[in-house]
Amino acid sequence: MITRSQKKQSRIEALSEAQKLAFAPMSFQALASMIDLGILKFLDKNSVTLQDIINGLNLDEYTVKTLLQIAEVISIAEEIEGKYTLLPKGEAFLYDEMTIANFNFVRNICYLGASELTNSFIRKTPEGLKKFISDKESTIYPIIPNLAEPMKSSWYDFDNLYSDNCFDKVFEIISSKYKRIFDIGGNTGKFEKICLKNSGIEITMLDLAENISARINDPELNGCDFYPVNVLDKNIVYPKMENAAILMSQFLDCFSKEQILKILTDLKNNIDKESSIFILEPFTNNQNFEAAKFSLVHISLYFTCMANGVSKMYEQGEIIDLIKKAGLELIKVHNNIGPFDYTLLECRKNGMV
Repeated sequence: MITRSQKKQSRIEALSEAQKLAFAPMSFQALASMIDLGILKFLDKNSVTLQDIINGLNLDEYTVKTLLQIAEVISIAEEIEGKYTLLPKGEAFLYDEMTIANFNFVRNICYLGASELTNSFIRKTPEGLKKFISDKESTIYPIIPNLAEPMKSSWYDFDNLYSDNCFDKVFEIISSKYKRIFDIGGNTGKFEKICLKNSGIEITMLDLAENISARINDPELNGCDFYPVNVLDKNIVYPKMENAAILMSQFLDCFSKEQILKILTDLKNNIDKESSIFILEPFTNNQNFEAAKFSLVHISLYFTCMANGVSKMYEQGEIIDLIKKAGLELIKVHNNIGPFDYTLLECRKNGMV
């Protein structure tokens, strides 16, 4: 039984956590300032005094003292007897690849656009995107290859970090059954480059014309076939896909459920009975770590305010339901692909097992 004192304590803890959320945007930007001004890196050297930082970085007392107070309350640094030391949470923003990619993605891609989150939900369009470009573009995807820095590198570093770590295993699974592969939404061509290192594999990248144009002259993609396509076109024409594997890596989460159903139905109508569709996704309910699920559900907000206004990171059951509605049959589920708990769904036309 919960006592009155325990309830009181839980309310106090809840209020404390509520204040952290209330000021979270300010904490975020203060951390960005500490990185930009070199304070975080300076703290990592050893225990330093306030004056050490002022002298070493040629900053004024007001700036350093104000930011160090933030560093303490958000637990990225501590002060003991006038000496400041970086804590493990702070070290993550200097050395952990995932944390750095997530932080830069939110800072350079999502932060300004997030102020338009409510309007994006209401209008079902990425209203935050207008903070950076004209409202002529309805989604972020056609303009990614031409984004200004640091937006461009932040987007690719974030996107590639996760799925790229799966590609060796995905290639092993697919190439054991198929020598002809169509990669829909090939992005930078990382999977294609793995395929091209293996003789006997035919690989075709399908993507928006804007992305194809950015990749077609890459010497590392010599030998790859390219096919520009917009999967949302009403009268889409795919290349002939016979006895082939169709891969969609971290692709379907870029679309609404209605759009995913259209994509899967179009593919089902285009493939033959010997072909298989492989869907690679980091499903929110298949994560082994709380931080991973926390990150994924927040990425859904990027889709809302910056990408297209209608898509999100899905649970596995949601995609399986759409697979069935499209007239496809789930053949096998490959779990724990790569270090970030991706799942590879393998499916075919109904009755073609």
